[in-house]
Amino acid sequence: MVFAKDNDWSREMVIAVASGKGGTGKTTIAVGLALSLGNTEFLDCDVEEPNAHIFLKPKITLTEWVNIPVPKVNEDRCSYCGKCAQVCAYNAMAVVKERVLVFTGLCHGCGGCKLLCPEDAIEEVNRPIGVLQKGKAGSILFTHGKLNVGEALAVPLVRAVKRASLENRSHNNQVTIIDVPPGTSCPVIESVKGSDFCLLATEPTPFGLNDLVLAVEVLKKLKIPFGVIINRADVGDNKVDEYCQDEKIPILMQIPLDRDIAIAYSKGTPLTEAKPAYKKDFLKLYKKIEELTGG
Repeated sequence: MVFAKDNDWSREMVIAVASGKGGTGKTTIAVGLALSLGNTEFLDCDVEEPNAHIFLKPKITLTEWVNIPVPKVNEDRCSYCGKCAQVCAYNAMAVVKERVLVFTGLCHGCGGCKLLCPEDAIEEVNRPIGVLQKGKAGSILFTHGKLNVGEALAVPLVRAVKRASLENRSHNNQVTIIDVPPGTSCPVIESVKGSDFCLLATEPTPFGLNDLVLAVEVLKKLKIPFGVIINRADVGDNKVDEYCQDEKIPILMQIPLDRDIAIAYSKGTPLTEAKPAYKKDFLKLYKKIEELTGG
């Protein structure tokens, strides 16, 4: 693995790399940008399917469980008043025939049931939902989360990954790159929140355009500036180009369909290692982002 040498960037910046759908090259772009810049922080917030580590190959130095607090009822003290079930917005608790049922898989750990229990019959216990891992890949500080198989609550693990990034900061003016989950659901919103800029990876197909439009609407609501990267740009049609032109969305980079890139991806080889000329393209991409964000 060859890494870019350390750089001192003009200011601290958080760049999220997102996509309305999976398979558009989001991780390829995020990893390529990180390796081209060097001296960056990389957060893989796609906790349901993290795969940036396959390309960056970091040396993991820390692994820890991430938990959420769930209720445990002391039925010796419980009066079965049902207030815990009434306050739970996620239907994680039910009171039936002098018995309290707790569905821990539905619990979001808000603590409302414990707070409002008149008998103080509820305590909170930790339920592990996944692991957080930190390490380093050359000059890149790396953090990702791995959600337990079958677990539905990705957002708390995404939050844990982002909180851990604050501990990673060893110096100022650091560029942080966030690999965002695909789609427009809650984990996506949690991942992009607080970003200075978002790169939207798409492809020139009807599905790519449809999901790009959804992602654009989310970012407009969040008031996060963004631009588009078109992957496999020489296939499909020109509807994505027309949409971006009509909406005045900058197309910051285009990557053609390339068999060599696909082969490298299948082997876990980063784009910038398979095609070193792309390093200059990613550096130009970063400069464009700086210009768009007033850097």
